[in-house]
Amino acid sequence: MTDNDEPSTLPRRQLGRFLRKARNEIGFSIDRLAGLVELSPAALQRIESGKVKKVRVRDVRALCEILEVSGPDADRAVELAKQAQVTSWYTAFGGLYSDNFNMFVGLEASARKLISYHEHVPGLLQTADYARVLISGFYRDNSAQDIERRVEYRLRRQAIVTRKTAPLELEVLLHESALHRVVGSPRVMAAQLHHLAEISKRPNVTLRIHPFAAGCTWGLLHGPFVILDFGVDAKGRPAEPPLVFLEGQGSNDLYLEKPDDVQRYHDLAAAIRTTALDETKSRDLLRRVARSYSA
Repeated sequence: MTDNDEPSTLPRRQLGRFLRKARNEIGFSIDRLAGLVELSPAALQRIESGKVKKVRVRDVRALCEILEVSGPDADRAVELAKQAQVTSWYTAFGGLYSDNFNMFVGLEASARKLISYHEHVPGLLQTADYARVLISGFYRDNSAQDIERRVEYRLRRQAIVTRKTAPLELEVLLHESALHRVVGSPRVMAAQLHHLAEISKRPNVTLRIHPFAAGCTWGLLHGPFVILDFGVDAKGRPAEPPLVFLEGQGSNDLYLEKPDDVQRYHDLAAAIRTTALDETKSRDLLRRVARSYSA
């Protein structure tokens, strides 16, 4: 396997991210694991960084066996290896990823900056009660224990925003409807909105409300989106290509990587900012609506 400097693909990067995490969890060095699967350390390094054009399925199976990855996660790793050669600017993923192998969560954890537009409170800023209502509503047939596991998992993701070292730079453009769409109860909403007002004080968090009075940006009901930026490497080059995530709302999630598509969503975010409330007025509105729920 050789690195021919061909642009990486999303499945390739996700596979590498997953294998690197599994190796770190079991405590193997690159050299030790490479020797066990009869690869050179350089080759394994390229797999983990998503820079190998062709990832052999037999190598992935061997890596999964040694790293004690089995069952559905091993099957998904193999599926990603099969997809690794496909360079597509438009990628749809649905039903491939468990909680431990979630495409968006892996990308989110690797990002240095997120810009998002939402019409409900995004997962990174949800309180436990707000998250519990949404999760239990979607997973209606799941046990209470499974719901709590999913809530805890969502809350653990939020550490990338609140950690002391290199926290995620997060910009949230939140439509005003999210403040009035009651999730759970007035008590849950009051606590959630107070939480938004407080966390928006963090230097790495920008939260602005897009009011009803702003109408339709570009004349469209464009729906939620997330722009992910992965920062630069030691040489000032993009660590990974930026991309746009469009949640499937029960269908396939979409990932747009084409530079023109990413720029279009940057332009859309810029247009939303022009009619959004500033940070201080957004915080005041959050607190005012929170008080109305407590009245």
